Amino acid sequence: MSIVFYFSPWSNAVRIQASLAELGTPHEVVTLDLKAGDQRKPEFLALNPNGRVPTLVIDGAPIFESVAIQIALGDRYGVEKGLWPAPGTADHLQALSWLVWNQVTLHGCTFRYMQSTGKFVPEGYQHQPALAEHFLKDALEQLRILDAHLAGREYIVGDRCTLVDIDVVAGLNFAIQVAQLDITPFPHLAAWQGRMMQRPALRSALGGG
Repeated sequence: MSIVFYFSPWSNAVRIQASLAELGTPHEVVTLDLKAGDQRKPEFLALNPNGRVPTLVIDGAPIFESVAIQIALGDRYGVEKGLWPAPGTADHLQALSWLVWNQVTLHGCTFRYMQSTGKFVPEGYQHQPALAEHFLKDALEQLRILDAHLAGREYIVGDRCTLVDIDVVAGLNFAIQVAQLDITPFPHLAAWQGRMMQRPALRSALGGG
C-alpha cells in the first residue's frame, strides 16, 4: 500500500492532511508551489486534469476532489480505525450526507461570501455588498443547522469521531480564520469545535500545536 499526497498550504488540501494525520496512514507528501505554477505542469495534470490540490495517488491510481478523497480514505482505511462507518449502514449514509453538505453547501456559501466582499478581493472586483450580506446570512444559517444537529451529540455522525468531523472542523477553522465567521452565537457548534481541537493529530495538522 502506498499513498502520495499532493498538497499546498492554505488550500482545500488541509482537510485531507488532517484526515491522513488522524488515520495515521503512512504517506508521501509532495508540496506544490501554486504561485510558481506547479499545478499546471504536465506530469501533475496527468494525475488531476483540473490542476488543483488535493490530489492523492493510492497504489498508483490517482484520485482528486476532496469529497471523493475523504470517502476513499474512509472506506479503505477509516472503518478499521473506527473513524468511518461501515458501508451499507445507516451511519454511512449520514456520513456521506454531512460530508457533501459541508463541502458543497456550507463551504459554497462561505466561499461566495468571500468572493463578494472587498475584504478578500480587490475593491471593485466582484465587490458586491448586497451579495456579500446575502451569502453571509446563508452561511450563518448553515452554521445554525449544524449547531442544532449537534445539540445533545458529541459528534456529527454516530457516537464517535469520524472523518466527517475532521473534514467539517478543518473547513470551519478556515472560515473562522479567513472568512472571519463568528461561531460564538452557536454554543453546541463552538463546544464541538473546542473538543475537536483537543485531538493531538488534528491540532498538529491544522497548525494548533
